[in-house]
Amino acid sequence: MPMQPTVSNHQERPLSGERRTHSIAFFGSSLVSAYWNGAATYFRGMIKELHRRGHRITFYEPDAFERQDHRDMDEVPYARSDVYPVEDDNSELERRLEEASLADVVVKASGVGVRDEYLESRVLKLRRGQTRIFWDVDAPATLARMEENPDDPFHQCLPCYDCVFTYGGGAPVVERYEAMGARKCVPIYNALDPETHFAVEPEERFRSSLAFAGNRLPDREERVLEFFFGAARNAPDDSFLLAGNGWQENAPVLPNVKKIGHLYTKDHNAFNRTAKAVLNVCRESMAKNGYSPPTRFFEAVGAGGCLITDAWEGIEEFLNPGEECLVARDGNEVAEFVKSLTWDESVRMGERARLKLLEKHTYAHRALEAERMLDFLVDRSI
Repeated sequence: MPMQPTVSNHQERPLSGERRTHSIAFFGSSLVSAYWNGAATYFRGMIKELHRRGHRITFYEPDAFERQDHRDMDEVPYARSDVYPVEDDNSELERRLEEASLADVVVKASGVGVRDEYLESRVLKLRRGQTRIFWDVDAPATLARMEENPDDPFHQCLPCYDCVFTYGGGAPVVERYEAMGARKCVPIYNALDPETHFAVEPEERFRSSLAFAGNRLPDREERVLEFFFGAARNAPDDSFLLAGNGWQENAPVLPNVKKIGHLYTKDHNAFNRTAKAVLNVCRESMAKNGYSPPTRFFEAVGAGGCLITDAWEGIEEFLNPGEECLVARDGNEVAEFVKSLTWDESVRMGERARLKLLEKHTYAHRALEAERMLDFLVDRSI
């Protein structure tokens, strides 16, 4: 039987009568589908906890990229989900924007994937006094794009947002964003949702020495070739399991690597729990910047997985290397970890890491941080 998820005490605490709540209009990539949408876990964890604290959220997402054909949520209990058709004249999007003008707070997330530039400028014109947040789920890439192109339209929009929230980046991203003209930049890191990612019974179909889940993206591919495929070449007697879109064609074919394609969220826990070790490989921009643990960092540990991560600055802010995770600088080091790690050591390390995240790094913790900043920004906008 699956182990029951752990819920922290402050998640169950009754709402205080003194707590202020806000209506939030959120324009993002997708809440209902994780298909080609790595931010889904982050959006779900944050929005669920904000809802639990009394805030009212409507999440607007475009019907694009076949995400609605690969939904892993039929109903969203913690937000009103509004999927709008993509029209050439923006008529359907404009209807949502008009509705969003009534909210206390409007959020434009990065990487919606459809009409991003239009949305980034349009939400700034909805209603005077409305609090406006740009929520960046790939801040290092956004900043690099702006730094390389002084004519990027977002240069004009950025100073008009009340605040930039990022899901990582630490002080380096804050300093770069504020140097670009942001009024304020606040990291709200990825975290663990213990009601979604928790230990289950292993499943034979995911049995492997090392498992990795991640879509094939341009600024991740070279690092996956090094840390995953490189490790597989150097550990030919071990088995490697690869999940994610894009790897089925024109990627290395090795006898000890099995590719399974898109991994639905319902299978995340078993995937992460079954392997002896789970690999995290950051995208190039995030690894270079540091302080940017992706969602799989928390998903894997939440399920009790033993994490091997590529090296990046700031890991110790989340897990203690050598005791709660293993840190590799290249594929050779990944292979050495895989070959030397015992199953008992894997279980012990995974459990230590899981307890650390439950203590300090859940979305309940992150929602408190976001709520405090929202209160401050709403007060300033009134």
